[in-house]
Amino acid sequence: MADWLPTLKTATPEEGYDLAVKLARVAVKLTQPDAEVRDRLRPEYAEDSDALIAVSQVVATHFATVASANDYWQDRT
Repeated sequence: MADWLPTLKTATPEEGYDLAVKLARVAVKLTQPDAEVRDRLRPEYAEDSDALIAVSQVVATHFATVASANDYWQDRT
């Protein structure tokens, strides 16, 4: 799994956001590697507003990291 993240660089903020979501998803998979357990738990957190807000916070943190790595997509010319 070491080669799945070659860089934090992305061409656009939208690609950066997609990467932030991927970072969050990979973290969940690494934390709970059993897909059956994740599938069993999904209905519980899917209807838990606190859990959904927590997911948004994690993605936002990852997006801030990606944005910083991309110099906030500033034009350098």
